[in-house]
Amino acid sequence: MVIAVLTVASVCALCLGTPYVPPHRLVGAVLDGDTTLAGVVVNELRFPRLVLALIAGACLGAAGLVLQEALRNPLAVPEMLGVSSGAALGVAAPLVLTLSLPAAVQPLLALGGAALGGGLTLLAAGLGRSPSAVLLTGAAVAAALQAALLVLMVMADQLDLQLIYRYLLGSLSARTWEDVTGLWPWLLVAAPALVLCAPVLSVMRLGDEDAEALGVRAQRARLAALAIAVVLIAPVTAVCGPVAWVGFLAPHLARWFNSSAGAVRWLPWSAAWGAVVVTVADVPARLALAPVETPAGAWTALLGVPAGIALMRSRRRDRMTEGSRTGAAALRTLVPGPRTDTPRPDVEALPAVERGNGSQEEPGARGTVPLPGETTGTEDPR
Repeated sequence: MVIAVLTVASVCALCLGTPYVPPHRLVGAVLDGDTTLAGVVVNELRFPRLVLALIAGACLGAAGLVLQEALRNPLAVPEMLGVSSGAALGVAAPLVLTLSLPAAVQPLLALGGAALGGGLTLLAAGLGRSPSAVLLTGAAVAAALQAALLVLMVMADQLDLQLIYRYLLGSLSARTWEDVTGLWPWLLVAAPALVLCAPVLSVMRLGDEDAEALGVRAQRARLAALAIAVVLIAPVTAVCGPVAWVGFLAPHLARWFNSSAGAVRWLPWSAAWGAVVVTVADVPARLALAPVETPAGAWTALLGVPAGIALMRSRRRDRMTEGSRTGAAALRTLVPGPRTDTPRPDVEALPAVERGNGSQEEPGARGTVPLPGETTGTEDPR
């Protein structure tokens, strides 16, 4: 299903628009270096935008799963922990303050802002001692950083305001191959860290006490998970802006399609579903109000939040149904029903009847108990 949806969305992203490129010409336009208008549009505008959507979605989906598993909360998303807001603040501040910085520095600024937001969250929550405290504190830190972004928007002039507004909603418009190549060094750092982090996330699901008993230090593991999420989110935010709620929807899709797996198997599927979500959302963002482009983050938030809530409710209902079935099976084990090989007491209480002549046996024979006042016939009448 992932491959089918991703293939259809990719073909639509490369073909649809002005000019329209037929599907049978895509291979020639990409591989042969077509110099016509359609070939230039596909190679220089649509294809790098598609690759950027795939990379950004995969990074955000993987980061969302890392945060949710480390904090044991399905609502732990980058938008609720101050990571995305901090990265956006680090990129938007030099633009408003008219600081001339090279483009290669923007990922570092986003990385510093994301680390600042995540660090403030963990510091205010007591270095991650309680997952619920981390989530609540992160929401407060994210609100404070968004307020700082609003102050910057008030200070900006009209041209910078339009750029900042589109950037804060998450947009893939006018992205080129230079933006794509700037993400590869960060991916080379994050990919091995994800491979090493996945088994630890499976242990973290057991709780802090059980994780400590198995040799995993919960606070350090939580700090490491936040650091990995920062490395995944900050470069993407520097290029595309905070594409909202991809890190919320993609992990729930991975769990819903394979609910019996663990974090090790959920991680690649979460990255795949994140790529699908961003690629699918970018198609209506580019074509719905053509020739005006809308930010892709607006579509991911519009479609991702209701879908994620529906998936959460569905999984909770499935767990309740499975729990009731397990409880009923356990109850049947503890309280078994009547056995079929047990003789009926009313049959045992009846006096035995001799077979063949139909005469009744003497009272007291074969262990029968006489009634009060009745003699068995073997006793002395005196």
